[in-house]
Amino acid sequence: MSHIDDEKAMYGAKGSQVPQGEDASVAVLPAEGIDDTAVDVHTHLYDGVQRRMEQRHMQMIALAGTLGTGLFLGSGKAIVHGGPAGALLAYIHVGTIAYAMLVSLGEMAVYAPISGGYIHFAERWLNPAAGFALGYQVVFSGIISLPTEIISASILISFWDPAFPISHQAAYITALMIVCALVNYLGVRWFGESEFIFAMIKITLIVGLIIAGLVVDLGGGPNGDRIGFRYWKHPGAFAEYHTTGSTGKFLGWFTDLLQAAYSYLGMEQIAVAAAEVKNPRIAVAKACRRIFYRIALFYIIGILIIGMLVPSDSQDLLQSTGTTAASSPFVLAFNLAGIKVLPSIINAGVLTSAFSAANSGLYGSSRMLYGLALRGQAPRIFARTTSKGLPIFSLMLVTVFMALSYMALGSGAQTALNWLSNLTSLGGFITWCTICVTYLRFRAGIKAQGIDSSKFHYRGPFQPYAAYWCIFWCCIVIVFNGWEVFTHGGWNSSDFVVAYINLPLFFLLIGGFLIIKKPTHLKPIEMDFYSNIPTDEEVSYEEPPPKTIFHKIANYIFT
Repeated sequence: MSHIDDEKAMYGAKGSQVPQGEDASVAVLPAEGIDDTAVDVHTHLYDGVQRRMEQRHMQMIALAGTLGTGLFLGSGKAIVHGGPAGALLAYIHVGTIAYAMLVSLGEMAVYAPISGGYIHFAERWLNPAAGFALGYQVVFSGIISLPTEIISASILISFWDPAFPISHQAAYITALMIVCALVNYLGVRWFGESEFIFAMIKITLIVGLIIAGLVVDLGGGPNGDRIGFRYWKHPGAFAEYHTTGSTGKFLGWFTDLLQAAYSYLGMEQIAVAAAEVKNPRIAVAKACRRIFYRIALFYIIGILIIGMLVPSDSQDLLQSTGTTAASSPFVLAFNLAGIKVLPSIINAGVLTSAFSAANSGLYGSSRMLYGLALRGQAPRIFARTTSKGLPIFSLMLVTVFMALSYMALGSGAQTALNWLSNLTSLGGFITWCTICVTYLRFRAGIKAQGIDSSKFHYRGPFQPYAAYWCIFWCCIVIVFNGWEVFTHGGWNSSDFVVAYINLPLFFLLIGGFLIIKKPTHLKPIEMDFYSNIPTDEEVSYEEPPPKTIFHKIANYIFT
């Protein structure tokens, strides 16, 4: 293909038409001069989703998917395993890995803001088998994780209902499922608005906790005790895990590395929403440039404050169940300082986080299934949308799996559900690794076809080294995720399966697709960078200026 000089041609002069009207439908047609059968891009149906999401919604989806129970409740375990310094270094290190993934994904998503997100990128620029395997892994992970978030939210409600009989839990689960489904069935605009509100609540909560924690650390609590870095000196900056000496400190840090990584998972959701946001090239580019710094700021400063307030050998942290606000290291810290009014406030904020995770899971899984169906890799009925762009049948199927939440009402079934949820634990790392491998292929194709990347709306910094950094560390996490199975406590077959089953399943899906479909693996010069990709004119949108003080502040902060 020839060198492309103007942006319109660069982004696909005959790509999908993306009108902005309320009842607009979107036709996806191959570009003129390109043999659609030669590139194995299965876009046989109409892409019916519509761009109804605002820029602020896009950025909040990325933020709301990551800032949650991992920080509010689970961060205490990071302090126990690695000590305050080990936990802090782990969160900083994983932050660099997440950033490397985000800039790789962002460049592709800004170039091609289309349905399917990174599974479509993997199919188009890596190999159709990779896109197929990645898509079904993400959908499977989503539908299994969805009921666990509903269950977590119901348990958080039990903080105010100490008796918590089964009948009450069943009622809470039912109510949560109805509200979660209702938000999604009302359409992407309602989903975006709800996630924006949830994220504002979580941001307010974490900022308030950081400020309150700093005040307490400096001696502003009721007991007037100035803590400073006392707990970095005793019991120490690094905790020893499983063994003593430098080896124990390293194992504590590495264990925190895995836990911190789970806290960052979810940032990739911005590529899923790119097909439904107004002015996606501007919105996604801004999200990539700004969202990570906000998340890193909250997590890194949050974990620093926690490490200053609570000793790593605290029995309350060691005995923490991680299910309600009583388990939060912030609550433990404020109780030590003599402040007793915060648990209910924190529990309410964490409840919002859990519900937001379920809300986002329902949205993301349904859109991934829709993206698979759009390219012929799932039954065509799941590619149908309503007149307002809602992928109704994909959403209905994913909604059915919320009923697995009722498994929490039986102890044996609850164990089975937790086991299934753990089976998907490596899915995020496999996704990140695949995204960066896809980016390297994307970059090779751009270079081979003489496309001028200097004209892109967003170019990821530190490339291709950022992609290599992410791939390397994702492989480390994937390989050593189950290290405790081999070194401590004796062999446990079920723990081994939970730690590693995702990997052979992923390659089984790839192998099965290669054997059955026999797709052509394209050389970089043969890759498709044009068909079905909208031009700037087709997706441009001028947002109306803010009118109220609140909207002006929100516009300044989030756009």
